[in-house]
Amino acid sequence: MQTSDHILQAIRIEKEFPGTKALDKVDFHLRRGEVHALLGENGAGKSTLIKCLTGAYHRDGGTILLDGEEVDPRDTFDAQKLGIGTVYQEVNLLPNLTVAENLFLGRQPRRFGMVDARAMNRQARDLLADYELDLDVTRDLASYSVAIQQVVAIARAVDLSGKVLILDEPTASLDAHEVAMLFRIVRRLRARGLGIVFVTHFLEQVYEISDRITVLRNGQLVGTRETTDLERRELIAMMIGRELAAEIHAPRPEAVQGPMRYRFRNYGSKGHISPFDLDVRAGEVVGMAGLLGSGRTETAELLFGACRADSGQAEIDGRPVELPSPRAAIRHRFGFCPEDRKIAGIVGDLSVRENIVLALQARRGWTRPISRAEQNRLVDHYIRALDIRTADREKPIRLLSGGNQQKVILARWLATEPELLILDEPTRGIDVGAHAEIVKLIEALREKGMSLVVISSEIEELVAYSTRVIVLRDRAHVAELDGHRITAHQIVEAIAATNDRRAS
Repeated sequence: MQTSDHILQAIRIEKEFPGTKALDKVDFHLRRGEVHALLGENGAGKSTLIKCLTGAYHRDGGTILLDGEEVDPRDTFDAQKLGIGTVYQEVNLLPNLTVAENLFLGRQPRRFGMVDARAMNRQARDLLADYELDLDVTRDLASYSVAIQQVVAIARAVDLSGKVLILDEPTASLDAHEVAMLFRIVRRLRARGLGIVFVTHFLEQVYEISDRITVLRNGQLVGTRETTDLERRELIAMMIGRELAAEIHAPRPEAVQGPMRYRFRNYGSKGHISPFDLDVRAGEVVGMAGLLGSGRTETAELLFGACRADSGQAEIDGRPVELPSPRAAIRHRFGFCPEDRKIAGIVGDLSVRENIVLALQARRGWTRPISRAEQNRLVDHYIRALDIRTADREKPIRLLSGGNQQKVILARWLATEPELLILDEPTRGIDVGAHAEIVKLIEALREKGMSLVVISSEIEELVAYSTRVIVLRDRAHVAELDGHRITAHQIVEAIAATNDRRAS
């Protein structure tokens, strides 16, 4: 007889990396037969907690109980044997194998020492019948949609584990119909008594499917609440670490009356961002606000051609243009500083000089190399102008601080003399001094007539320098604020608004 309704208990879990306390005595309790949403912004500790629960990381402290018994999974395979299975956004199966082979990989039924394909296919069909799927299990997994692949991954994980199922961003690449199909299956598994951990950034889905919500922030537990008792505004305040009443009244730029430079109409990309309308004037900073996963970065990538539009029209100065690639965007004098500077921004082993001239050289083409003398002049100018702290221009950029790396990326694009500059989290992960300098630079560029689109999780920062703010939720543009309506309170209200009460 069970003595607790909790199937999984994580008690005072700790995990530390060099210089970072990723988890600081975090508690997490999962009931039998519940869907428990695990939420938090970037760096909150969600992924680290999951990896500690599944043995991918060895925790530095704390206790894990499964069915009331202490467990210590050595790796993910050990966690599966104990009863904890995980399905990720990127399906971790083998697309070149059949559905049946994926379901029973490593445990195929055998006859006379050989794989019994007939028995395996029969068992695969019986297993998927529980999920109301009638598939040709002899076809390669790759021939089916991402949603079907997700269900196959869930079926395998539950068959292997059968106690706890962790779903890490399972709906990120699914459309509404596919999400509905997946949720039907999740509800069936919940009714069978599984404990299900649901990690997502889509708040609509959280309120549709979850029973309880746990929020982490900066490696610490903020709280666990029943979903029905937690208002969206309060949930967002828990996630971003600010109360709605805490308002900062900072002087903001006046509304811009300059010429309309950029128009995007019904512009979108299926699976990435819903079609939207966007206008940007010369000398305007259009801020983009929303929770992580709301579609801010997807919008930036679409504008820059890193993600290709499949609907709508783009115009520059009233003329239709195509933006099928970053190369095309650069030709039209677009610049883009990505959110993850270490992966998508800097080239760590190249020097400060080489990183700064990279985009300008790419626009010119490699048949027109920039002379070393011109490179040195250009780089020295931006080292002085942006106060980049480096011993010399030949120093590898990986040896610079985060704030100085960010300044180098800004210098790279400023060197191309862009007319539209897209900044994705330009002040994330940098010290206070560098933060203030970059905000000051954004204001200076606006005053010189440059058009900017700036994405930031710092709401007060957006309020301070934006002439308009676009609010995003669930990969859609849901509100536009201007004038006196650009306040932290109004932005959070728009983020929290339900689909039937969208801000306008």
